Amino acid sequence: QNMNKSNNAYKSIGEVVKILGLKPKKGQSLPTHTIRFWEKEFKQIKPKIINNRRYYTTKQIELCKLIKFLLKDKKMTIKGAKNVLNSNINKLDDYNLYSLKADYHKNKLKEKSKHLLRRLKELKKYGKKNSH
Repeated sequence: QNMNKSNNAYKSIGEVVKILGLKPKKGQSLPTHTIRFWEKEFKQIKPKIINNRRYYTTKQIELCKLIKFLLKDKKMTIKGAKNVLNSNINKLDDYNLYSLKADYHKNKLKEKSKHLLRRLKELKKYGKKNSH
């Protein structure tokens, strides 16, 4: 980990894909095309382009996370997600996104809980097998 890259430094498109956890299809490289597609669709995503490479701020990455949540988790259409973002375009602050953000974090917690429950069940099963 490079210590000079502070948290408010720009991230490359590849790093953004990893942060978002976008999975490549078998045998394919990182799906950076997804981010480039969102960039065309959502005018709020404006990376800095230096030597033909895209760089994203922390705020932009948060925006990408929200877009991913709306499209992938909430199963919204591009149009639906645009409406959500455009309704907040002038004040993309925490207050306006509160209910969606709450939903987003609830969703994250649910995933973690599911994972923990699965692990517990596995451990219980394993424990039973080994007790005489």
